[in-house]
Amino acid sequence: MLRWTVIFLVVAIIAGILGFGGIAAGAAGIAKILFFVFLVLFVISLISGRIRS
Repeated sequence: MLRWTVIFLVVAIIAGILGFGGIAAGAAGIAKILFFVFLVLFVISLISGRIRS
């Protein structure tokens, strides 16, 4: 999931450089959402790993 976040971030940066503001904003929004979902899942996996040990 972090890989997809980086891909959308790179797309947003390239689109921003080339002047495609709408596409850049959309890709940045998707990257932000994916990053927060990744963080939540990562924290849940850390907590569940601590509970099992």
